[in-house]
Amino acid sequence: MSEINIENQEQQEPQEPQVQYTDESIRHLSDMEHIRTRPGMYIGRLGDGSLPEDGIYVLLKEVVDNSIDEFRMNQGKRIEVDIDEHLRVSVRDYGRGIPQGKLVEAVSMLNTGGKYDSKAFKKSVGLNGVGIKAVNALSLNFEVKSYRDGKVRALTFERGELKTDVAEDTTDENGTYIYFEPDAKLFKNYSFHDDIIETMLRNYTYLNTGLAIMYNGRRILSRNGLKDLLNDTMTTDGLYPIVHLKGEDIEIAFTHTGQYGEEYHSFVNGQHTTQGGTHQSAFKEHLAKTIKEFFNKNFEYTDIRNGLVGAIAINVEEPMFESQTKIKLGSQTMSPDGVTVNKYVGDFIKTEVDNFLHRNADVAEVMLQKIQSSEKERKAMAGVTKLARERAKKANLHNRKLRDCRIHFSDVKDDRKEESAIFITEGDSASGSITKSRDVNTQAVFSLRGKPLNSFGLTKKVVYENEEFNLLQAALDIEDGLDTLRYNKVIVATDADVDGMHIRLLIITFFLQFFPDLIKKGHVFVLQTPLFRVRNKKTKIKSKAVKATTTGKGDFVTRYCYTEEERLDAIQELGPDPEITRFKGLGEISPDEFKNFIGPEMRLEQVTLHKTDQVHKLLQYYMGKNTPERQNFIIDNLVIEEDRPEEEE
Repeated sequence: MSEINIENQEQQEPQEPQVQYTDESIRHLSDMEHIRTRPGMYIGRLGDGSLPEDGIYVLLKEVVDNSIDEFRMNQGKRIEVDIDEHLRVSVRDYGRGIPQGKLVEAVSMLNTGGKYDSKAFKKSVGLNGVGIKAVNALSLNFEVKSYRDGKVRALTFERGELKTDVAEDTTDENGTYIYFEPDAKLFKNYSFHDDIIETMLRNYTYLNTGLAIMYNGRRILSRNGLKDLLNDTMTTDGLYPIVHLKGEDIEIAFTHTGQYGEEYHSFVNGQHTTQGGTHQSAFKEHLAKTIKEFFNKNFEYTDIRNGLVGAIAINVEEPMFESQTKIKLGSQTMSPDGVTVNKYVGDFIKTEVDNFLHRNADVAEVMLQKIQSSEKERKAMAGVTKLARERAKKANLHNRKLRDCRIHFSDVKDDRKEESAIFITEGDSASGSITKSRDVNTQAVFSLRGKPLNSFGLTKKVVYENEEFNLLQAALDIEDGLDTLRYNKVIVATDADVDGMHIRLLIITFFLQFFPDLIKKGHVFVLQTPLFRVRNKKTKIKSKAVKATTTGKGDFVTRYCYTEEERLDAIQELGPDPEITRFKGLGEISPDEFKNFIGPEMRLEQVTLHKTDQVHKLLQYYMGKNTPERQNFIIDNLVIEEDRPEEEE
């Protein structure tokens, strides 16, 4: 007993000496220092570029936003974006160019800009004079050139500090050139992903008809605005041609599809508001209300909106967003002294959609059939829905399948809400390891019992009849759409074997079948866990090129390897004769080890859909009846993996 007490005493942290609080404790940070010290205040998360919300894309967006504002002021119809080796960015526009006398202030002093004067930039995205300064401060190298009337002034910075300032004559067209290389000390192992950037740039062109963006030599252009957006992003065919309506400072597009749920895209002043806001709420409300009044029937709004895919873009003077990253509109009015956003959107929809339906009886007839079909299905399962909701409500009081966290994505004001995640696991051993090693503030665990039901081809009634599906829906709180989604990341965590892959497919099928917007909005991920642990007694490491997770405990250096290539590299680095363990299931990984794989550096693979993916056809092929075509595909792609010799274990 005494030995244990001595050991505990030895493990206690030494008392920190009290820090004196004096005049010297008060320090002032320059604008650039403050941004570098508190980057989250300006760009949200840092990240490595694997997710669209990562900071490097916010940096790019801040630069392009300024060029877009020039286009919206009828200054320059072309923007050139080039990214070298997925690391270094240059953006050239052909607008007026930043006024050269204030160029240093414009790119390095907070609360300095040309957009406070609403006459110059009436409906701009960036109004706070922050964006381009954050790019400068958070970049290893930053360069800006302003071309104006035969003169060019060029500045270079390193981590926000001015290094050179040169002015000379030029024959180049007016405009602004900006080059930046994010600081790798802040953005660890970052890389710009081509598909994420292309989606971002396409969104700009949908909102700015006639704008041409050259991305690494490829031309991106939209001639039909939001109509092009829906055509390019819908993975299910529309039941009728897309309804596309435009007015002063507003544009909408919508159609119904055969999918369950509803899906929306929303924009303000060209900014993609991925979390919606007052304009998107008004669009949903008034579109359903107008359709209901047109048919003069007592339809439920949920039946009207079931299968609806829509987009709205508005221009607001001096918009108010809920954060610096501008992903949710908070403005209540179209201008400081103008009509409310809700009324402006409502009046436009009431007039234009009602007129459209009166003029296009064929579209109205198809829409009516879709709504009646949704109503019929809802009523047919009303009884089972009521029982399932009661069961889920009771289960939520003590849900044996859910180990919840404290912070949720639906928490309006919590700064960490975007970190909220839920791991969907299979079996008690796997869920036990994750539960013991998770962050209880932001990470929840939902445990499945065996393989879930293959839901392909079934109606939504199965969501309520199947207890696991019903409890999962309740845990996510997505029965009535994504507005109340409780977790930003829905992470499928299954073993990396055949059974685990099958379970993964069944869960993704469930989401695609009944909640496709969960995937389309980028909330679904697959957890990557290591296949091997390679460790050896401490030795001199030749290099740090191996990307596998490395820890050093006791007399061992341990590397966790996610691929065969990483395993071979680790053996070479840690030899001679390292101890190799192969993980055959998540339950075999101890909680102490598991925390390395679900922490800040966890590897996630986002489940995505592309415009060429037809959801129904994909599901029919992979999850439908066992056709000869699929049997041949399985045989042609079958891989038989032999167990490794025991001495390697």
